[in-house]
Amino acid sequence: MNGRILRIELRRSVAPWAGAVVLLPALAFLYLVDAAWWRGTTAWTAQWTPMAMWTRSLLFYLWPLAVGLGALQGLRDHRSKMYELLTSTPRPARHRAAALAGTTACTLATAFALLVLVGAVQVWGNTAYTHAGWLPISLVGAFFLVAGAVLGMGAGRALPSALTPPATAMAAFVFTVLMHASLGRTETVMEGGFPGTEPNRVSLLSPTVEEVRDALVTLSVSVHLGQTVWLLGMAATGFALLIAATPRARLTALAPLLAGAVVALLVLPSDPGRMYVVDKAAAELVCDGPVCVTTTQRARLDDVAGPGKKALRLLHAALGDRAPVSVRENAAVPPQGSTPRWSRESVLFDFDDDMITGVRGEELTRALIAQAVVPMCVPVGWGGTAADPATQSVAVAWVTGDLQPLAGNGYSAAAQTAAARPVWKELKALPQDEQLSRIGAMRTTALSCEGEPLAALKGEASK
Repeated sequence: MNGRILRIELRRSVAPWAGAVVLLPALAFLYLVDAAWWRGTTAWTAQWTPMAMWTRSLLFYLWPLAVGLGALQGLRDHRSKMYELLTSTPRPARHRAAALAGTTACTLATAFALLVLVGAVQVWGNTAYTHAGWLPISLVGAFFLVAGAVLGMGAGRALPSALTPPATAMAAFVFTVLMHASLGRTETVMEGGFPGTEPNRVSLLSPTVEEVRDALVTLSVSVHLGQTVWLLGMAATGFALLIAATPRARLTALAPLLAGAVVALLVLPSDPGRMYVVDKAAAELVCDGPVCVTTTQRARLDDVAGPGKKALRLLHAALGDRAPVSVRENAAVPPQGSTPRWSRESVLFDFDDDMITGVRGEELTRALIAQAVVPMCVPVGWGGTAADPATQSVAVAWVTGDLQPLAGNGYSAAAQTAAARPVWKELKALPQDEQLSRIGAMRTTALSCEGEPLAALKGEASK
């Protein structure tokens, strides 16, 4: 396809509108809706991989639109009412089909690239960690739009009806929904004993991805390969339907789609742990002495190093040999609903923890001490309880000698103080050895996530 044909197709087809329909609603959706893609380390403007995953997740709505617009494009010759005349020209049908499909493919790919570019410009200014591991996620996403549009064109050519575009768009939407509902998920029991669901390999035939929960999580190579095979089959069937002239040829044209689905299911991983994997390069630790953060957050190491070292000094003075010896960003990605696993030797923290986010200096030191002595033990993705902030306030006060409310835990300073002051007075009235014993018992309870830390602090039997 040369430049002249491309210009003609852009003027005479709905291809430019297809690009606009993909780009403008996507940007409006991202900028007008205040949702998870604007928050924390997984914001779509914070890191490269979350940016690619969030833009890819928009295909839940954009892909059905691309399929429907492709079907509308496929009806063009039929709407011209001179289809027989066009087929009688000496130009091969595959040439006309390539011009039609190529133009739409260019506009859709360009629109998705512009969407990614908007995010990339912002990510470039927000992170010091640059890598190319996010590119396959976006490339496969663009390929989904192109293959879906070509398949829609083939459907429009094979079924020349005004109902074909809305029907194919609705079918694509239903397919996407089913891939993330009954067909694409398997019921399971989470680590904490709670019922839940997890994606299976069928769900990977969907153009979209799971919600982004951690900046370190990415898609595995086998997912990219399997989805590429699936899309090659989809695009081949769409193109074959565009040039098929007989019912038998149209029936044969479905073979690449079916073959692509079968081969893709053989390539795609069946274990959820091999679908969404931790990016080891991104999770590698960068340290300043005993204080470490992941590579993705290395620009924030200077902010954490000073408060982290001070927290370790205070903890050692209070706990002696039982104090932790390092502060590390938690690079583990436990499944939703599982119980956190804490370390006695290291203070594990998360930049998405509200107590850590947005605090610096003394407030960060206090937050790290709280995390070292009484880490939160609620299942991943769940909220805390009212007793946790009070317990942490008392723990920090015992280490620093000053009872003050903690920031970022969602409770007012007055509420924290009212809950913590009686416990603090009772603890301070005890002999020093008994205080140390109570604090040790509370910390052991919190680190093991078995029992109630506040009850252990009061010397009560664990529930």
